[in-house]
Amino acid sequence: MLSETGYDRVYLACGATDLRKSIDGLAALVKESFHLDPFSRSLFVFCNRQKNKLKILKWEHNGFWLYYRRLERGKFRWPDKNDGDTMAVDYRQLRWLLDGLELRQPNAHPEVKARTIV
Repeated sequence: MLSETGYDRVYLACGATDLRKSIDGLAALVKESFHLDPFSRSLFVFCNRQKNKLKILKWEHNGFWLYYRRLERGKFRWPDKNDGDTMAVDYRQLRWLLDGLELRQPNAHPEVKARTIV
């Protein structure tokens, strides 16, 4: 579970998405093209062709949230897989992406699970 957000999964819509789509258009894309449930406890992240704008769709209780981010300078390090593919990432990778970093950070400390001290 993504404790930072309370959501179980983060899905990136690889390639470019037409960000003129509103909540209904993005939710339909999640359901029809990605075969995922837009009402699940997941975040769905979309990026435009220029890689300087993102939209994040999430369901909460009785309605959708739509977050929008536009960079004034620079680009997101968005994965260039085929349009229509999705990629599951964790919340930490999403934060890296939002901060302008690559999804894979080989020098980052690995996550350590809690264990019993003896």
